[in-house]
Amino acid sequence: MARAKHTARRKQSRRQTPPARVNSPASARPSSTPTRRNARKAPPSEGRRQRKPHRYRPGTVALREIRHFQRTWKLLIPAAPFIRTVREISNFFSPVVTRWTAEALVALQEAAEDYLVHIFEDANLCALHAKRVTLMKKDWELARRLGGKGQPW
Repeated sequence: MARAKHTARRKQSRRQTPPARVNSPASARPSSTPTRRNARKAPPSEGRRQRKPHRYRPGTVALREIRHFQRTWKLLIPAAPFIRTVREISNFFSPVVTRWTAEALVALQEAAEDYLVHIFEDANLCALHAKRVTLMKKDWELARRLGGKGQPW
């Protein structure tokens, strides 16, 4: 397999226009040439090359976020939407139960996040076993089936 040949790039100078004269009036300058003040706003058609913003390669940021969240101990699901969902579900199944203690809601949220993290881990192993790095629905289904979690098959 042939390697790509790298070529050196020519370094562009920072100064594009000659310095303005101190004694010349502003009206004597031609309006088409950019001044120092509006030189940065000049369109790229004048030969000036725009720099692209820095972008990491695909997957780099995801791995950094995984390492970050593995180090932290905080809960990842926002508390208020989770509490609303719990109250909505509990009201659907049992309208009699309307009050929840804060400790019960926190314990339920920790258990839910732990369950989701373990499902993610198992599904990731299923994807790696299939020589893929992308999680798919079939990985989730296989992980739930092998772990005996969720609905019975």
